[in-house]
Amino acid sequence: MTLMEVNLTDQCLQFSCPERSVSALYVFLCVCAAAAVLLTVFGNLLIIISVCHFKQLHTPTNMLILSLAVSDFLVGVFVMPFHLNRLTESCWIFGPTICMFFVLISFFVTSISIYNVALIAVDRYFAISSPFLYMEKVSVGNVCIVVLCNWFVLFSYNSALLYFNGNSAGLIMCPDQCLIVLNEVWSLVDLVFVFVIPCSMIIIFYVLVFVIAKKHANAIRDLNVQATAHGSKNMADSMKSERKAAKVLSILVAVFLACLFPYFINTLFSSAIETISFHHLVILLYLNSTINPVIYALFYPWFRKCTKVILTLQICRTDSALMKVL
Repeated sequence: MTLMEVNLTDQCLQFSCPERSVSALYVFLCVCAAAAVLLTVFGNLLIIISVCHFKQLHTPTNMLILSLAVSDFLVGVFVMPFHLNRLTESCWIFGPTICMFFVLISFFVTSISIYNVALIAVDRYFAISSPFLYMEKVSVGNVCIVVLCNWFVLFSYNSALLYFNGNSAGLIMCPDQCLIVLNEVWSLVDLVFVFVIPCSMIIIFYVLVFVIAKKHANAIRDLNVQATAHGSKNMADSMKSERKAAKVLSILVAVFLACLFPYFINTLFSSAIETISFHHLVILLYLNSTINPVIYALFYPWFRKCTKVILTLQICRTDSALMKVL
C-alpha cells in the first residue's frame, strides 16, 4: 500500500458517517441550508429572466452579468444542495455516480464564475479607458461569442483535469465520503489556471479602472465648473454613469475576492483533503453565488424594477420586453 493510499484510508476512517440524531441545531442547519439554496436559485433566476427578456438590458456588460448569473444559478441547483447536505449529515449519501457529477460540476462552475468576474473587469477597463473604441468594436454578439468560448474551454479543461488526474490519484470513494485528490502537477496547474491568472487580471484591471476613474472625477469637476455647452454636459453625465457602473461592479468583485481568497489560500498551504475548515471555506466560496443577487438588488435600480415587473406578472404582457427599465 502506497503512502497516498494510507493517507486516504486514514481520511476515510476519520470522516466515517456518524449516527445522526434529530436536534434543534440539526433542524436549524437544514432550514438555513434550504434558505441559502432557494435564495441562490431564485435570485439568479430573476437576473437571468431580466437580462434575457428586457431588450433595454441587452448590452455587452449585461451579457457578462448574465453569464455570471447562469454559473451562480448552476451552483444553487447542482452544487450547494449536495455540499450543504454533506455539512449537515457529515457524510456522502448519494453514491459514486452522483459524486463524479458533483465534483465535475463544482470544479466547472467555480472556474466559470472566476473567469466571468475577470471578463467583467476587462470589459469595464476598456469601457472606461476607450469609450468610443469600445462602443464601436464591442457588441452584444461579440461578447456572446467570447462567453460561449469561455464556457467551452473551461468545461474541456475541467474534464481533462479530472480524467487525466484520475489515472494517478483521482476520485476516491470512501464508504461515507466523496473525495477528490489532485496530484502535485495537476494541483499546481489548477492553482495557476483557475486562481493566479484570473485573479491577477481582476486586480490589475480594477486598479487601472480606479486610476482612470480618479482622472474622470477630476475631469467631471472641471466640466461642471467650465462647461456651458450642452454637449459638454452630456459628456459629464456619461462619465458619471461609467464611474457609477465601475463602482458597483467593484463592490461585486471585492465581495467575490473576499469569498475566493480564503479557500485558495487554504488549498495552497494545507495538504488535508477533508477538514472542517476546508468545508467551511468551500461553502463560503459557494455562498458568493447567493450574495451576488443581493448586491444587484441593493445597487441596481433596473434589477429592482425588473423584479417588480416579474413578480407582479406584468412580464406576461405582449409589450413587456420593450418596457423601459433603465
